[in-house]
Amino acid sequence: MTAPPTTATTEWDAVYRAVISPGFMIGVVLGTLFVSGGATCAPQRAASVFPPPPQVLGEVASLAEIAAAVNRNDAVTQLSTNSASIQDLKQKTPRLSASVHLQRDKDFRLRASLPIILGAGLDIGSNNDVFWFEVPEGMTRTMYFARHEQYQNNLERAIIPVNPAWLIEAIGLVHIDPNLVVAGPVRRNDGLLEIRSRMTDGIHNRVCYIDPEGGFVTQQLLTKPLPGGGETLIAESRAGDHRFYENPQCVLPHRVLLRLLPTAAPEMNLQIEVGDYVVNQLLSSEPDLFVMPQTAGNIQDLTRISLAPPPMPTPSAYVAESPQKLNLRGVSY
Repeated sequence: MTAPPTTATTEWDAVYRAVISPGFMIGVVLGTLFVSGGATCAPQRAASVFPPPPQVLGEVASLAEIAAAVNRNDAVTQLSTNSASIQDLKQKTPRLSASVHLQRDKDFRLRASLPIILGAGLDIGSNNDVFWFEVPEGMTRTMYFARHEQYQNNLERAIIPVNPAWLIEAIGLVHIDPNLVVAGPVRRNDGLLEIRSRMTDGIHNRVCYIDPEGGFVTQQLLTKPLPGGGETLIAESRAGDHRFYENPQCVLPHRVLLRLLPTAAPEMNLQIEVGDYVVNQLLSSEPDLFVMPQTAGNIQDLTRISLAPPPMPTPSAYVAESPQKLNLRGVSY
């Protein structure tokens, strides 16, 4: 019996099962976020040795002062940790342990696995040209990849609805360009400062909620304008357990709740917890650390997969709680 011809529907089904299935999506999003740890062991510090983020903003702070406080994290050029855990809160999947190396702007490599399931490892990475997700499928492995520029040009039909560059910011490496700010700073009823900006991709808008004393971002909303007016929410991140690092001076969250709302797939809620980071150091000497591997039995270009046009989304109102009131371990939507 011959196999039926491949169609757009079957191609989408295959990609959906592999790339948006709960277990793999945890790894995909985390890899794109550059969250996790180094491949070699590093000394771990207990959370208690971290001083709380210092107060850097006054009662009335200007946009320039807020941007300068948030942009302290620009000093972070490399991140590593070997103490991360990742879990899909909606599907209640087992936690993944992972290791990754990040080097700005686009270099990263993540390897993740389920401790109780052999052969379930994920290999996720990026360099200046491409990003990739290698996953187990049956008795073989499949490599899904895309060139950054081509993926950016296909965001309207992309499997992950946001540019991977934003996902870097979602874990705490936020940069605020005052020239792109369209509203704010405004002090909200919960005391947080709100700033709204255009994104550099020319498509999305971003809302940041900022701690009024520490000057670090606690929540982000990513929206997309609609043709008939208004905008729809496509992604959200909520960050907690912020810790101050002295060298270089930066504030990094160690607990992040990520929410993605693709138009052609179910909503995803992922919780990421990190024990400790090593800042501005790579813990690997692999010469091909940021080179896409070529060992997968099946290779698929994500930009060449034919997908049906997504349904027109409806406008979504901004709904955001004060991060101080959030229980990131059990958030439900």
